[in-house]
Amino acid sequence: MKANELPINTFLQNQNVQFVIPVYQRNYDWSPNECRDLINDIVAVEQENRGTHFIGSIVFIHEGVYSTSEVRELVIIDGQQRLTTINILYVALYRYAKEHMLENEAAMLYDMFLVNKYVHNEASKLKLKQTDNNSKAFKAILLGTESMFDGYSNVIENFNYFKGRITSEADFHTIRNGLKRLIFVEISLERDKDDPQRIFESLNSTGLDLSQSDLIRNFILMDLEPKEQHEIYEKIWHPIEENARDLVRQKSLVSDFIRDYLTLKTKRIPNKGKVYEEFKKMYQNKKDESFQQELEIIKALSIHYRKFINPQVVTDSNLKRELTYISRLEINVAYPFLLQVFEDSENGLIDQATLLKILKLIQSFAWRRFIVGLPTNALNKIFMTLYSEIDQEDYYESLCVALLKKRGSGKFPTDLEVRSALYDKDMYNTQSKNRSYFFELLENYNNREYVNTNSELITIEHIFPRNPSEKWLTTLTASDYSTFKETRLNTIGNLTLSGNNGALSNLSFSEKKEMNTDGKEQGYLYSRLWLNDYLKKQENWNLDKYNERFEIIYNRFLQIWQLPAVLVPSIDIDSEQPIFDAEIPTNKKLAYFIFEDTKIEETAVAQMYFYVLRALFEKNAELFLLNNQILKISKNPQEFRAPQELINGYFIEANIDSNSKFNYLKKMLNVFELGDELIIKYDTQEVGDNSDRFNRRRKFWSDLLPKINHSILFQRVNPTKDFWLSAGAGISGLSYTFLITKSYAALEFTINRASKEENKRIFNSLEKNKTEIEQRFGAPLQWEYMDHAKMSRVKYQLDHVNFYNDEDLNKIMDFFLAHISNFYDGFNPVIQELKRK
Repeated sequence: MKANELPINTFLQNQNVQFVIPVYQRNYDWSPNECRDLINDIVAVEQENRGTHFIGSIVFIHEGVYSTSEVRELVIIDGQQRLTTINILYVALYRYAKEHMLENEAAMLYDMFLVNKYVHNEASKLKLKQTDNNSKAFKAILLGTESMFDGYSNVIENFNYFKGRITSEADFHTIRNGLKRLIFVEISLERDKDDPQRIFESLNSTGLDLSQSDLIRNFILMDLEPKEQHEIYEKIWHPIEENARDLVRQKSLVSDFIRDYLTLKTKRIPNKGKVYEEFKKMYQNKKDESFQQELEIIKALSIHYRKFINPQVVTDSNLKRELTYISRLEINVAYPFLLQVFEDSENGLIDQATLLKILKLIQSFAWRRFIVGLPTNALNKIFMTLYSEIDQEDYYESLCVALLKKRGSGKFPTDLEVRSALYDKDMYNTQSKNRSYFFELLENYNNREYVNTNSELITIEHIFPRNPSEKWLTTLTASDYSTFKETRLNTIGNLTLSGNNGALSNLSFSEKKEMNTDGKEQGYLYSRLWLNDYLKKQENWNLDKYNERFEIIYNRFLQIWQLPAVLVPSIDIDSEQPIFDAEIPTNKKLAYFIFEDTKIEETAVAQMYFYVLRALFEKNAELFLLNNQILKISKNPQEFRAPQELINGYFIEANIDSNSKFNYLKKMLNVFELGDELIIKYDTQEVGDNSDRFNRRRKFWSDLLPKINHSILFQRVNPTKDFWLSAGAGISGLSYTFLITKSYAALEFTINRASKEENKRIFNSLEKNKTEIEQRFGAPLQWEYMDHAKMSRVKYQLDHVNFYNDEDLNKIMDFFLAHISNFYDGFNPVIQELKRK
């Protein structure tokens, strides 16, 4: 690495040099505000005759990967905003000189600072080589065709600003001379000796200049060869950026999307400012073929994310409606969970009807909690781990059970809890998004003719008015009048919708009901809205009528926002205990633990220990560090026998027994006043629950794996709770899979890469060798193209067995052991041929 201080003019005047802004850099985003500061400094340094003005550093890769025979291309690692802006200013000076007959000045500016005059390759002509849209805009201002440029560009906006500052020859010379006084530090890197990624990170260590997604893009693309760099950018990263854009607000949500992706993968929610750090930690040493496939998976997930943030692009009307409701309610915390649910739908694991039921279930869960007044922050951790509680054999039912089992602030409110809360809840003075959602669904439930309740012509009407006329005193008892005025006014029993709210105003009930001034049918009697059906039939309005109408609305509420009608297995409540009441953990395994209403299925005490301590540190790092005398924590790993990084470079001791871990947890929980927030359940005390099914599967896989006599397959695979178990086939996304269900067992060759087109292509390649594959295996196979799903598969199936019948277990195990080697031998030659292509 070499660093020199020199004038910017000297740097820009280099002959046959091209300054390349690589695709992994963020977009040019300086606005006229930054341009104003820059040009003010340029004018001031000249007018005040201050000698020089320092503008920072520009970092580039010397003799970069973008090299041609004609020009020496410098790949800009840092400083692209300043460098691009100064080039735009030189274009503004050139255009002024050209338009005001300063021919020598115009020629000098053009030849010295803007183009490589004598090169033949058109692509190497411009000294500044930018990404596509900025490049087009820069060429437009250079040619004077910016008025024909289609779309918004910071390049053109800033050029117009500079153009407005150069209004006289005096301005021209002041700015031209001021530019000569600018100095900077050039930092030149050598490709094979310096680490551009590390230097880039140190220059942007504050995270203020670049967004988390900018840093991730840089991490993915920076150290690739140019051809691969452009290929990955065009095929993967650019589609991700397009999919993760809010089309209404024209705002990039890539950082939010990657955060949700990491939450799905790690079951931990990264801090918004640590998304890049978490992404880098996950893939730091994995930049291989599997990493490329993971990028493809991220791109595939971003297609689902686009539907979440832009429901208007969804073509299926039912799906669009439910996603729109989730978006309006801002249930963004469900996105990590929904990413995998939509991917399962894409792979044919659930059908469209089940997907819609899940979206409605999430709404019921969130909306009931809103009505009851439960805290929204509990939802973050619920959805963070919710997918791990799904049993794919009983997808929807297991999800219902998982939500119904939540306790405390994470619970699914019952019908009685909803009734009690809804009766008293102020539904008028609530957020407009919640109010409009509530009335829209109430009005349109089972309504063949959709009513746009969000129309400005329809507003909320108080049956008993906010400012009642004197007639109300004569039609109501004093007790009812006082109750309406004090406690019932803004509750749902007293609210309806009307297109004539202004006309009805504070009139008596009979006047509101029958109003037909000038034949305009303003009264309830003429309304076509469901919310007014009951009112048409009443002669008066009092507390008894209010209660009758509330019951009608409440029953409709239960039909719209349903409590799942599934049987929740009984659980021995005594088996769940606060850590302070639990027995010592010696020789015990956990079934799970619950921390701050989040259930984590984890068997190891050590993993619970690190999870809870990490959560405490994230909650209040200062308080954690102040109690170093309770639990030693240090940034120096040498201070520990077995250092374990907790978070952000802080280490703790890992080599301690389970009892000590329990004691440390108790002490730290007391410090944070969270003594009741950690509940544990030991594995030996489990009864009922899906855990029985999960444990049965885990035990079967544990028994099966040691018996597989194969030198490659399943050698590094661990038992799981799932009804399937897979081993890689040597190509990412292709695997050999065991399946155990209620009605059959199967060996499956699974083709499940991120791209549907690629899966179908691989399936077709395999099917061309169908005869040879089946001959090597020794029996016909089921070839399932699965046109409507992303994945494809080939199966050999054992029917009429039930994994949950003890009598069938040996038959299933013998089936797997008898056929797995031949199954592998059938496919492997073709797989090896695919790898060579």
